[in-house]
Amino acid sequence: MTDFAFTCTGVRADPYAAGPTLVFRLRVTASPETRVHALALRCQLRIEPARRDYGPGEAAALHDLFGERSRWGSSLQPVQFAQVPVMVPSFTGETETEVAVPCTYDMDIAATRYFDALEDGEAPLLMLFSGTAFTGSGGFHVEPVPWDREASCRMPVAVWREMIEQHFPGCGWLRLPRDTMADLLAFRSRHALSSWEATVRALLDSAADAGPLAEGSPDPAAVVPDPVRGGGGVLHRVIGRAAP
Repeated sequence: MTDFAFTCTGVRADPYAAGPTLVFRLRVTASPETRVHALALRCQLRIEPARRDYGPGEAAALHDLFGERSRWGSSLQPVQFAQVPVMVPSFTGETETEVAVPCTYDMDIAATRYFDALEDGEAPLLMLFSGTAFTGSGGFHVEPVPWDREASCRMPVAVWREMIEQHFPGCGWLRLPRDTMADLLAFRSRHALSSWEATVRALLDSAADAGPLAEGSPDPAAVVPDPVRGGGGVLHRVIGRAAP
């Protein structure tokens, strides 16, 4: 069987994509002199949070995902980031290709929460590969890509922030169920508020005046504006812990 090896040589934000997209540069190496007609790969990306240190601010922001720092020995488990198909064209020996990974800014997604919590440095990622290889100098052979093929990647936090800023400049967004959205629309109309920012600010001020919430009570102020749809956007009440 052909011996394949994979190396991630870099990552960048795609400024021309319709939505937030990271592009990973991937070097693929096959056994010497082996003709590879094509590689049909499945690439799974996951975050390896135990592979870096965290400052006090980052630890506080990651509390919803991993709990208290004292529990991190058992709770700092890998987080699924993405799974994408990759087609590698014909090559002999070695080639490089790009892996485009669409991303989301939905704060209900554990991976997004993780990246957003990081203040600087790098995010430790692991790329796991499987798939099918078409090889051979005369005709072709079909063989599997071994399941243990992988490549580490240290993605600069600045790349993630650049990507988000390209599509959501100075903003963030979360989702709301339709019935909660209807209640929020009614609140905005009832108080003649001019924007979603004013609506959320009014809720936050009201919650601050009311004092701390009782145990188990939903927070009416835990909402943020949607920059994508402007005045008619979706919002989300943040209650409970997001599953990693």
